[in-house]
Amino acid sequence: MNDFTSIVSTGAVRGAYKSAQTLTSERGPIEQGPETKEADFGSYVQKAASDAVNTVRDAEGAMQSGLQGEMDTQAVVEATLALESTVKVAVSVRDKMVEAYQQVMQMPI
Repeated sequence: MNDFTSIVSTGAVRGAYKSAQTLTSERGPIEQGPETKEADFGSYVQKAASDAVNTVRDAEGAMQSGLQGEMDTQAVVEATLALESTVKVAVSVRDKMVEAYQQVMQMPI
């Protein structure tokens, strides 16, 4: 039986490869999109902190509205659970940052 290597010669493959290298696009070079400013770590931390503060404020407002009877119990519970989740994440991040700081302080100079 004939296999693929016996049908296609190496010279034909080499010729096709060389001709493919000389091909150019009719559209020209690929245009770059507008440059975007890369966000640094500080801006990510700042955004996370402001989101956490907003979640706390929303939960406090929901609790006050719930006490006054303006909001149903389900919405108050959802806001409280969101607050609890946000606080847990904030505490975990704080603990990791403190741990990293302590490790850096223990490094020899």
